[in-house]
Amino acid sequence: MPTHVPEITEPAAEPVATATAPRKFAALYNKDCRPYLFGAALAMMADNIEHVITYWVLWEKFHSPALSGFEVISHWVPFLLFSVYFGGLADRYDCRRIIQAGQGLFMLVSAAWAVLILTDTLQVWMACVLLVLHGFAGSVWAAGEQLMLHDFVGPAELPSAIRLNATFRSLGILFGPVVGSALLLGLGPVAGLFVNVAFYLPLTLFLFRTKFTGHTRDGGVPRQRVSLLDSVRVLREVGANPTMVGMIVLGGLGAFFVGASMQTSMPIFAQDLGAGSAGTAYGVLLFANGVGGVLGGILLEATGRIKPSVPAAVVSTAVYGLSSLFFAMTASYPLAVVLLLIGGVANLASMSIGQTVVQLLAKPSERGRVIGVYNVSANGLRAGSGFTVGILGSAVGVHWSLGMSAAALTVGTGIAGWFSLWSRRARAARAELRQATHTGA
Repeated sequence: MPTHVPEITEPAAEPVATATAPRKFAALYNKDCRPYLFGAALAMMADNIEHVITYWVLWEKFHSPALSGFEVISHWVPFLLFSVYFGGLADRYDCRRIIQAGQGLFMLVSAAWAVLILTDTLQVWMACVLLVLHGFAGSVWAAGEQLMLHDFVGPAELPSAIRLNATFRSLGILFGPVVGSALLLGLGPVAGLFVNVAFYLPLTLFLFRTKFTGHTRDGGVPRQRVSLLDSVRVLREVGANPTMVGMIVLGGLGAFFVGASMQTSMPIFAQDLGAGSAGTAYGVLLFANGVGGVLGGILLEATGRIKPSVPAAVVSTAVYGLSSLFFAMTASYPLAVVLLLIGGVANLASMSIGQTVVQLLAKPSERGRVIGVYNVSANGLRAGSGFTVGILGSAVGVHWSLGMSAAALTVGTGIAGWFSLWSRRARAARAELRQATHTGA
Protein backbone atom coordinates (compact mmCIF):
# COMPACT_ATOMS: atom_id res chain seq x y z
CA MET A 1 0.00 0.00 0.00
CA PRO A 2 1.46 3.41 -0.93
CA THR A 3 0.35 5.17 2.23
CA HIS A 4 1.99 4.81 5.60
CA VAL A 5 -1.36 4.68 7.44
CA PRO A 6 -1.74 1.22 9.00
CA GLU A 7 -4.76 -0.91 8.20
CA ILE A 8 -6.41 -0.94 11.60
CA THR A 9 -9.97 -0.72 12.75
CA GLU A 10 -11.17 2.34 14.53
CA PRO A 11 -11.17 1.87 18.31
CA ALA A 12 -14.39 2.08 20.22
CA ALA A 13 -13.07 4.94 22.31
CA GLU A 14 -10.27 7.43 21.89
CA PRO A 15 -7.03 6.53 23.65
CA VAL A 16 -6.34 8.12 26.99
CA ALA A 17 -3.76 10.88 26.82
CA THR A 18 -0.37 9.89 28.13
CA ALA A 19 0.56 13.45 29.00
CA THR A 20 -1.17 16.52 30.31
CA ALA A 21 -3.17 18.49 27.78
CA PRO A 22 -1.21 21.27 26.03
CA ARG A 23 -1.45 24.66 27.69
CA LYS A 24 -3.75 27.28 26.27
CA PHE A 25 -1.77 29.73 24.13
CA ALA A 26 1.07 27.21 24.39
CA ALA A 27 2.95 28.60 21.38
CA LEU A 28 3.19 32.02 23.05
CA TYR A 29 4.95 30.45 26.04
CA ASN A 30 7.53 28.93 23.68
CA LYS A 31 10.51 31.32 23.62
CA ASP A 32 11.47 30.23 20.11
CA CYS A 33 8.00 30.31 18.55
CA ARG A 34 6.82 33.57 20.13
CA PRO A 35 9.16 35.94 18.25
CA TYR A 36 8.41 34.09 15.03
CA LEU A 37 4.67 34.73 15.45
CA PHE A 38 5.21 38.46 15.98
CA GLY A 39 7.65 38.66 13.09
CA ALA A 40 5.24 36.82 10.78
CA ALA A 41 2.44 39.22 11.76
CA LEU A 42 4.62 42.21 10.83
CA ALA A 43 5.61 40.59 7.54
CA MET A 44 1.98 39.87 6.69
CA MET A 45 1.11 43.47 7.56
CA ALA A 46 3.89 44.64 5.22
CA ASP A 47 2.49 42.38 2.48
CA ASN A 48 -0.88 44.14 2.78
CA ILE A 49 0.67 47.61 3.11
CA GLU A 50 2.32 47.08 -0.26
CA HIS A 51 -1.03 46.07 -1.75
CA VAL A 52 -2.72 49.21 -0.44
CA ILE A 53 -0.07 51.59 -1.77
CA THR A 54 0.69 49.93 -5.10
CA TYR A 55 -2.92 49.17 -6.02
CA TRP A 56 -3.79 52.83 -5.47
CA VAL A 57 -0.81 54.00 -7.56
CA LEU A 58 -1.60 51.55 -10.38
CA TRP A 59 -5.22 52.66 -10.57
CA GLU A 60 -4.30 56.36 -10.51
CA LYS A 61 -1.68 55.89 -13.22
CA PHE A 62 -3.30 53.39 -15.59
CA HIS A 63 -7.05 53.17 -14.74
CA SER A 64 -7.01 49.58 -16.01
CA PRO A 65 -9.68 47.12 -14.78
CA ALA A 66 -7.72 44.35 -16.50
CA LEU A 67 -4.65 45.19 -14.43
CA SER A 68 -6.81 45.17 -11.29
CA GLY A 69 -7.89 41.63 -12.14
CA PHE A 70 -4.29 40.62 -12.78
CA GLU A 71 -3.38 41.89 -9.31
CA VAL A 72 -5.52 39.13 -7.75
CA ILE A 73 -4.51 36.42 -10.22
CA SER A 74 -0.77 37.10 -9.91
CA HIS A 75 -0.96 36.87 -6.14
CA TRP A 76 -2.45 33.36 -6.04
CA VAL A 77 -1.34 31.59 -9.23
CA PRO A 78 2.22 31.01 -7.90
CA PHE A 79 0.64 29.08 -5.02
CA LEU A 80 -1.32 27.05 -7.53
CA LEU A 81 1.63 26.16 -9.75
CA PHE A 82 4.64 25.96 -7.44
CA SER A 83 3.54 25.19 -3.86
CA VAL A 84 4.42 21.50 -4.13
CA TYR A 85 7.87 22.26 -5.51
CA PHE A 86 8.55 24.87 -2.83
CA GLY A 87 7.34 22.31 -0.29
CA GLY A 88 9.98 19.94 -1.67
CA LEU A 89 12.63 22.61 -1.10
CA ALA A 90 11.40 22.99 2.47
CA ASP A 91 11.70 19.21 2.92
CA ARG A 92 15.31 19.16 1.75
CA TYR A 93 16.86 22.42 2.89
CA ASP A 94 17.13 24.75 5.88
CA CYS A 95 13.72 26.42 6.18
CA ARG A 96 15.27 29.48 7.80
CA ARG A 97 17.09 30.29 4.58
CA ILE A 98 14.05 29.53 2.43
CA ILE A 99 11.88 31.93 4.44
CA GLN A 100 14.63 34.56 4.38
CA ALA A 101 14.76 34.21 0.59
CA GLY A 102 11.02 34.91 0.46
CA GLN A 103 11.35 37.89 2.81
CA GLY A 104 14.26 39.22 0.78
CA LEU A 105 12.14 39.01 -2.38
CA PHE A 106 9.33 40.89 -0.62
CA MET A 107 11.77 43.66 0.35
CA LEU A 108 13.28 43.81 -3.14
CA VAL A 109 9.83 44.16 -4.71
CA SER A 110 8.78 46.95 -2.30
CA ALA A 111 12.01 48.85 -2.98
CA ALA A 112 11.62 48.36 -6.75
CA TRP A 113 8.08 49.79 -6.64
CA ALA A 114 9.40 52.82 -4.76
CA VAL A 115 12.23 53.45 -7.24
CA LEU A 116 9.99 53.12 -10.30
CA ILE A 117 7.37 55.44 -8.81
CA LEU A 118 10.04 57.96 -7.74
CA THR A 119 11.60 58.06 -11.21
CA ASP A 120 8.19 58.01 -12.95
CA THR A 121 9.31 55.09 -15.12
CA LEU A 122 6.66 52.56 -14.09
CA GLN A 123 5.05 50.78 -17.03
CA VAL A 124 2.34 48.13 -17.15
CA TRP A 125 4.73 45.28 -17.98
CA MET A 126 6.99 46.28 -15.08
CA ALA A 127 4.02 46.30 -12.74
CA CYS A 128 3.04 42.81 -13.92
CA VAL A 129 6.54 41.48 -13.26
CA LEU A 130 6.60 42.94 -9.74
CA LEU A 131 3.11 41.60 -8.98
CA VAL A 132 4.19 38.09 -10.04
CA LEU A 133 7.40 38.30 -7.98
CA HIS A 134 5.35 39.36 -4.97
CA GLY A 135 3.13 36.30 -5.42
CA PHE A 136 6.22 34.08 -5.68
CA ALA A 137 7.58 35.51 -2.41
CA GLY A 138 4.43 34.47 -0.59
CA SER A 139 4.44 30.96 -2.04
CA VAL A 140 8.13 30.45 -1.18
CA TRP A 141 7.39 31.35 2.44
CA ALA A 142 4.32 29.17 2.96
CA ALA A 143 5.60 25.58 3.36
CA GLY A 144 8.78 26.53 5.21
CA GLU A 145 6.70 28.46 7.72
CA GLN A 146 4.63 25.40 8.62
CA LEU A 147 7.72 23.21 9.04
CA MET A 148 9.24 25.82 11.34
CA LEU A 149 6.12 25.85 13.51
CA HIS A 150 6.26 22.05 13.79
CA ASP A 151 9.95 22.25 14.70
CA PHE A 152 9.44 24.97 17.29
CA VAL A 153 6.72 23.25 19.34
CA GLY A 154 6.46 19.58 18.29
CA PRO A 155 3.31 17.59 17.51
CA ALA A 156 1.63 18.00 20.92
CA GLU A 157 1.46 21.80 20.73
CA LEU A 158 1.26 22.06 16.93
CA PRO A 159 -2.49 22.90 16.92
CA SER A 160 -1.78 25.89 19.17
CA ALA A 161 1.09 27.08 16.98
CA ILE A 162 -0.95 26.85 13.78
CA ARG A 163 -4.00 28.56 15.32
CA LEU A 164 -1.93 31.38 16.79
CA ASN A 165 0.08 31.79 13.61
CA ALA A 166 -3.17 32.12 11.65
CA THR A 167 -4.43 34.60 14.28
CA PHE A 168 -1.31 36.75 14.12
CA ARG A 169 -1.37 36.70 10.32
CA SER A 170 -5.03 37.79 10.51
CA LEU A 171 -3.90 40.70 12.68
CA GLY A 172 -1.40 41.63 9.99
CA ILE A 173 -4.11 41.46 7.33
CA LEU A 174 -6.43 43.53 9.55
CA PHE A 175 -3.95 46.32 10.30
CA GLY A 176 -2.14 46.31 6.93
CA PRO A 177 -4.76 48.49 5.18
CA VAL A 178 -4.86 50.88 8.15
CA VAL A 179 -1.10 51.35 8.32
CA GLY A 180 -0.81 51.35 4.54
CA SER A 181 -3.37 54.12 4.21
CA ALA A 182 -1.60 56.14 6.91
CA LEU A 183 1.76 55.77 5.15
CA LEU A 184 0.22 56.65 1.79
CA LEU A 185 -1.47 59.79 3.13
CA GLY A 186 1.27 60.83 5.55
CA LEU A 187 4.47 60.06 3.66
CA GLY A 188 3.38 59.42 0.10
CA PRO A 189 3.79 56.21 -1.90
CA VAL A 190 7.59 56.35 -2.34
CA ALA A 191 8.55 56.97 1.29
CA GLY A 192 5.75 54.65 2.43
CA LEU A 193 7.13 51.76 0.40
CA PHE A 194 10.68 52.34 1.64
CA VAL A 195 9.40 52.38 5.23
CA ASN A 196 7.46 49.20 4.48
CA VAL A 197 10.72 47.34 3.85
CA ALA A 198 11.55 47.69 7.54
CA PHE A 199 8.52 45.63 8.59
CA TYR A 200 10.06 42.54 6.99
CA LEU A 201 13.29 42.84 8.96
CA PRO A 202 12.27 41.48 12.40
CA LEU A 203 11.35 38.05 11.01
CA THR A 204 14.36 37.99 8.69
CA LEU A 205 16.81 38.85 11.49
CA PHE A 206 15.19 36.46 13.98
CA LEU A 207 15.83 33.57 11.60
CA PHE A 208 19.57 34.24 11.89
CA ARG A 209 19.28 33.80 15.67
CA THR A 210 17.13 30.70 16.07
CA LYS A 211 18.73 27.25 16.07
CA PHE A 212 15.65 25.57 14.56
CA THR A 213 15.78 24.73 10.88
CA GLY A 214 12.39 23.10 10.35
CA HIS A 215 14.06 19.67 10.68
CA THR A 216 15.82 19.51 14.07
CA ARG A 217 13.15 17.25 15.59
CA ASP A 218 13.48 14.91 12.60
CA GLY A 219 17.24 14.51 12.85
CA GLY A 220 18.54 17.41 10.78
CA VAL A 221 18.28 18.71 7.23
CA PRO A 222 18.26 15.88 4.65
CA ARG A 223 20.29 17.47 1.84
CA GLN A 224 19.07 15.71 -1.27
CA ARG A 225 18.47 16.85 -4.79
CA VAL A 226 15.00 18.22 -5.38
CA SER A 227 13.24 17.70 -8.69
CA LEU A 228 9.83 18.80 -9.81
CA LEU A 229 8.93 15.20 -10.62
CA ASP A 230 9.98 14.04 -7.15
CA SER A 231 7.82 16.73 -5.59
CA VAL A 232 4.77 15.70 -7.62
CA ARG A 233 5.14 12.02 -6.64
CA VAL A 234 3.88 12.91 -3.17
CA LEU A 235 0.43 13.32 -4.72
CA ARG A 236 0.17 9.52 -4.90
CA GLU A 237 0.90 9.26 -1.18
CA VAL A 238 -1.65 11.94 -0.33
CA GLY A 239 -4.27 10.40 -2.60
CA ALA A 240 -4.10 7.10 -0.71
CA ASN A 241 -5.07 8.80 2.56
CA PRO A 242 -8.77 9.78 2.51
CA THR A 243 -8.45 11.99 5.59
CA MET A 244 -5.73 14.14 4.03
CA VAL A 245 -7.64 14.23 0.76
CA GLY A 246 -10.70 15.44 2.65
CA MET A 247 -8.78 18.23 4.37
CA ILE A 248 -7.22 19.34 1.09
CA VAL A 249 -10.58 19.29 -0.67
CA LEU A 250 -12.23 21.28 2.13
CA GLY A 251 -9.52 23.94 1.90
CA GLY A 252 -9.90 24.07 -1.87
CA LEU A 253 -13.67 24.37 -1.75
CA GLY A 254 -13.53 27.42 0.49
CA ALA A 255 -10.78 28.99 -1.62
CA PHE A 256 -12.40 28.35 -5.00
CA PHE A 257 -16.02 29.20 -4.25
CA VAL A 258 -15.58 32.16 -1.87
CA GLY A 259 -11.86 32.84 -1.39
CA ALA A 260 -10.64 36.34 -2.18
CA SER A 261 -13.87 37.40 -3.87
CA MET A 262 -15.65 38.27 -0.62
CA GLN A 263 -13.36 41.24 -0.01
CA THR A 264 -13.35 42.50 -3.58
CA SER A 265 -17.16 42.47 -3.77
CA MET A 266 -17.63 44.17 -0.39
CA PRO A 267 -18.22 47.68 -1.84
CA ILE A 268 -21.28 46.39 -3.70
CA PHE A 269 -22.72 44.81 -0.56
CA ALA A 270 -22.04 47.99 1.43
CA GLN A 271 -23.96 50.06 -1.11
CA ASP A 272 -26.87 47.60 -1.37
CA LEU A 273 -27.29 47.21 2.40
CA GLY A 274 -27.92 50.96 2.58
CA ALA A 275 -26.74 51.63 6.12
CA GLY A 276 -25.95 55.35 6.05
CA SER A 277 -22.75 56.26 4.21
CA ALA A 278 -21.64 53.55 1.80
CA GLY A 279 -18.03 54.36 2.66
CA THR A 280 -18.64 53.86 6.38
CA ALA A 281 -20.59 50.67 5.76
CA TYR A 282 -17.77 49.39 3.55
CA GLY A 283 -15.20 50.02 6.28
CA VAL A 284 -17.30 48.31 8.95
CA LEU A 285 -17.96 45.25 6.76
CA LEU A 286 -14.26 44.90 5.91
CA PHE A 287 -13.36 45.27 9.58
CA ALA A 288 -15.91 42.65 10.61
CA ASN A 289 -14.60 40.28 7.96
CA GLY A 290 -11.03 40.69 9.23
CA VAL A 291 -11.69 40.79 12.95
CA GLY A 292 -13.67 37.54 12.79
CA GLY A 293 -10.46 35.65 12.05
CA VAL A 294 -8.64 37.31 14.95
CA LEU A 295 -11.45 36.68 17.42
CA GLY A 296 -11.80 33.13 16.12
CA GLY A 297 -8.18 32.32 16.83
CA ILE A 298 -8.32 33.83 20.30
CA LEU A 299 -11.57 32.04 21.19
CA LEU A 300 -10.41 28.68 19.87
CA GLU A 301 -7.13 28.94 21.74
CA ALA A 302 -8.69 30.24 24.98
CA THR A 303 -11.39 27.59 25.18
CA GLY A 304 -9.46 24.64 23.80
CA ARG A 305 -12.81 23.07 22.91
CA ILE A 306 -12.22 22.31 19.25
CA LYS A 307 -9.58 19.67 18.58
CA PRO A 308 -7.99 19.00 15.17
CA SER A 309 -10.32 16.35 13.78
CA VAL A 310 -12.23 15.58 10.61
CA PRO A 311 -15.68 16.35 12.07
CA ALA A 312 -14.44 19.72 13.38
CA ALA A 313 -13.04 20.63 9.95
CA VAL A 314 -16.26 19.61 8.20
CA VAL A 315 -18.51 21.53 10.60
CA SER A 316 -16.39 24.70 10.55
CA THR A 317 -16.21 24.70 6.74
CA ALA A 318 -19.97 24.15 6.53
CA VAL A 319 -20.55 27.07 8.92
CA TYR A 320 -18.32 29.22 6.71
CA GLY A 321 -20.38 28.26 3.67
CA LEU A 322 -23.72 28.84 5.39
CA SER A 323 -22.68 32.19 6.88
CA SER A 324 -21.52 33.33 3.42
CA LEU A 325 -24.81 32.14 1.92
CA PHE A 326 -26.93 34.02 4.47
CA PHE A 327 -24.70 37.10 4.11
CA ALA A 328 -25.39 37.11 0.36
CA MET A 329 -29.14 36.84 1.00
CA THR A 330 -29.69 39.24 3.89
CA ALA A 331 -30.94 42.80 3.55
CA SER A 332 -30.13 43.58 7.20
CA TYR A 333 -26.90 45.51 7.80
CA PRO A 334 -26.49 44.45 11.48
CA LEU A 335 -27.12 40.81 10.58
CA ALA A 336 -24.58 41.08 7.75
CA VAL A 337 -21.94 42.26 10.23
CA VAL A 338 -22.71 39.35 12.58
CA LEU A 339 -22.55 36.85 9.71
CA LEU A 340 -19.16 38.17 8.63
CA LEU A 341 -17.86 37.76 12.17
CA ILE A 342 -19.16 34.18 12.33
CA GLY A 343 -17.71 33.44 8.90
CA GLY A 344 -14.31 34.77 9.94
CA VAL A 345 -14.25 32.52 13.01
CA ALA A 346 -15.34 29.48 11.00
CA ASN A 347 -12.87 30.11 8.18
CA LEU A 348 -9.93 30.40 10.57
CA ALA A 349 -11.02 27.22 12.36
CA SER A 350 -11.34 25.31 9.09
CA MET A 351 -7.96 26.41 7.75
CA SER A 352 -6.03 25.86 10.98
CA ILE A 353 -7.58 22.41 11.51
CA GLY A 354 -6.82 21.39 7.93
CA GLN A 355 -3.17 22.46 8.20
CA THR A 356 -2.78 20.66 11.53
CA VAL A 357 -4.32 17.41 10.32
CA VAL A 358 -2.22 17.15 7.18
CA GLN A 359 0.95 17.85 9.15
CA LEU A 360 0.18 15.26 11.80
CA LEU A 361 -0.56 12.58 9.19
CA ALA A 362 2.33 13.35 6.82
CA LYS A 363 5.61 11.46 6.90
CA PRO A 364 8.43 13.67 8.24
CA SER A 365 10.41 13.20 5.02
CA GLU A 366 7.61 14.62 2.87
CA ARG A 367 5.84 16.99 5.24
CA GLY A 368 6.76 20.08 3.24
CA ARG A 369 5.41 18.65 -0.01
CA VAL A 370 2.18 17.55 1.68
CA ILE A 371 1.80 21.09 3.00
CA GLY A 372 2.53 22.26 -0.54
CA VAL A 373 -0.36 20.17 -1.85
CA TYR A 374 -2.60 21.72 0.79
CA ASN A 375 -1.39 25.21 -0.20
CA VAL A 376 -2.17 24.52 -3.86
CA SER A 377 -5.75 23.85 -2.84
CA ALA A 378 -6.34 26.30 0.01
CA ASN A 379 -4.39 29.23 -1.49
CA GLY A 380 -3.83 28.61 -5.18
CA LEU A 381 -7.49 27.99 -5.93
CA ARG A 382 -8.32 31.46 -4.62
CA ALA A 383 -7.53 32.64 -8.12
CA GLY A 384 -10.66 30.78 -9.21
CA SER A 385 -12.93 32.74 -6.88
CA GLY A 386 -12.62 35.64 -9.29
CA PHE A 387 -14.52 33.49 -11.79
CA THR A 388 -17.05 31.87 -9.43
CA VAL A 389 -18.13 35.16 -7.88
CA GLY A 390 -16.63 37.92 -10.03
CA ILE A 391 -17.41 36.86 -13.59
CA LEU A 392 -20.62 35.07 -12.61
CA GLY A 393 -21.58 38.18 -10.65
CA SER A 394 -21.38 40.31 -13.78
CA ALA A 395 -23.99 38.03 -15.35
CA VAL A 396 -26.46 37.41 -12.51
CA GLY A 397 -25.46 39.94 -9.83
CA VAL A 398 -23.00 39.63 -6.96
CA HIS A 399 -25.64 38.61 -4.40
CA TRP A 400 -26.74 35.68 -6.54
CA SER A 401 -23.20 34.68 -7.54
CA LEU A 402 -21.93 34.68 -3.95
CA GLY A 403 -25.08 32.89 -2.80
CA MET A 404 -24.72 30.15 -5.41
CA SER A 405 -21.00 29.82 -4.73
CA ALA A 406 -21.60 29.58 -0.97
CA ALA A 407 -24.32 26.97 -1.55
CA ALA A 408 -21.89 24.97 -3.71
CA LEU A 409 -19.31 25.24 -0.93
CA THR A 410 -21.79 23.91 1.63
CA VAL A 411 -22.88 20.98 -0.53
CA GLY A 412 -19.29 20.18 -1.47
CA THR A 413 -18.34 20.24 2.19
CA GLY A 414 -20.96 17.60 2.93
CA ILE A 415 -19.67 15.34 0.17
CA ALA A 416 -16.03 15.77 1.19
CA GLY A 417 -16.95 15.18 4.83
CA TRP A 418 -18.75 11.95 3.98
CA PHE A 419 -15.72 10.76 1.99
CA SER A 420 -13.33 11.57 4.85
CA LEU A 421 -15.47 10.09 7.61
CA TRP A 422 -16.85 6.82 6.28
CA SER A 423 -14.25 4.91 4.30
CA ARG A 424 -12.30 2.19 6.12
CA ARG A 425 -8.94 3.75 5.43
CA ALA A 426 -10.27 7.11 6.64
CA ARG A 427 -11.17 5.49 9.96
CA ALA A 428 -7.64 4.11 10.22
CA ALA A 429 -6.15 7.53 9.45
CA ARG A 430 -8.37 9.17 12.07
CA ALA A 431 -7.22 6.62 14.64
CA GLU A 432 -3.63 7.58 13.87
CA LEU A 433 -4.53 11.27 14.06
CA ARG A 434 -6.10 10.82 17.50
CA GLN A 435 -3.01 9.01 18.70
CA ALA A 436 -0.74 11.78 17.41
CA THR A 437 -2.96 14.45 18.97
CA HIS A 438 -3.20 12.77 22.37
CA THR A 439 0.34 11.52 22.80
CA GLY A 440 2.32 14.04 20.82
CA ALA A 441 4.15 11.13 19.22
